[in-house]
Amino acid sequence: MEFFRIHRTIPFMRHALVLNLISFLTFIAAVVFIILRGFHLSIEFTGGTVIEVHYQQTVQVEDVRRSVQSLGYTDFQVQNFGTSQDIMIRLPVLDGQDSTQQSEQVLQALKQQHSDVELRRVEFVGPQVGQELLNNGLMALAFVVAGILLYLGFRFEWKLALACALANLHDVVIILGFFAFFQWEFSLSVLAGVLAVLGYSVNESVVVMDRIRENFRKQRKMSVSEIIDLSITQNISRTIITHGSTQMMVLSIFFFGGPTLHNFSLALTIGIWFGIYSSVFVAAAISMWLGVKREDLVKPIKKDEGGEVVEG
Repeated sequence: MEFFRIHRTIPFMRHALVLNLISFLTFIAAVVFIILRGFHLSIEFTGGTVIEVHYQQTVQVEDVRRSVQSLGYTDFQVQNFGTSQDIMIRLPVLDGQDSTQQSEQVLQALKQQHSDVELRRVEFVGPQVGQELLNNGLMALAFVVAGILLYLGFRFEWKLALACALANLHDVVIILGFFAFFQWEFSLSVLAGVLAVLGYSVNESVVVMDRIRENFRKQRKMSVSEIIDLSITQNISRTIITHGSTQMMVLSIFFFGGPTLHNFSLALTIGIWFGIYSSVFVAAAISMWLGVKREDLVKPIKKDEGGEVVEG
């Protein structure tokens, strides 16, 4: 399906050196921010107090959030738990207060707005549990990366596979760099967004590389850079349809999903736009600089015993 077809090939690779230099500097800056500033981890990772409350009638999460915020909390989470009448509140650890004191303060604040609120459960989640969650999340990320590398290794010749892998690494590090630089809260939902971006970016890179491989077989007189330019130009309509529809969905989460999904949608938005950029300029340019050529992708022509021409 195409919205339009561009009949003149756009010379993307003409600007590949400058754009990849900018990309490289951005990548280095992201790594520096990750190392020096680290992440603003959510209470899911750092530990804290978990409070479950029940209302006799449906309650708006925003009302509960305002009540908790009035106590001076800035780093906390409020979400529905099971039904629209059950609310789960996660609070960070405060010096000089234990879980019981925190729950009593929160309950009093909630009763000022809704007198029918009932405390169901109070539990302290230690930092060791949060550390375990972080370790498990990083392990999941490592398994996903390993699986993607294995897939690319089987799918493509090594030059294209390596280019795709570097482009996907570029996207992930850039996302993490944004969260480190702006100190946006890094939660389990953000980690899920990073994992989603990995798969999303791989899909875009694979489509571009498949088209490059296909054009190497069809176009016998074009140079490598011309074939790459042609392949990217042919994919523009698909890219606009795919990324445009995905971004509309992500924007709906950003504006209407509430604070719980705010950073998740931020991670996806950064990943979508940098995924387009990396597939076009990073992956394609790296494969060109690695020296990919027609002989790498097209099986050599041989003759059988009867003199018939056959491939490979």
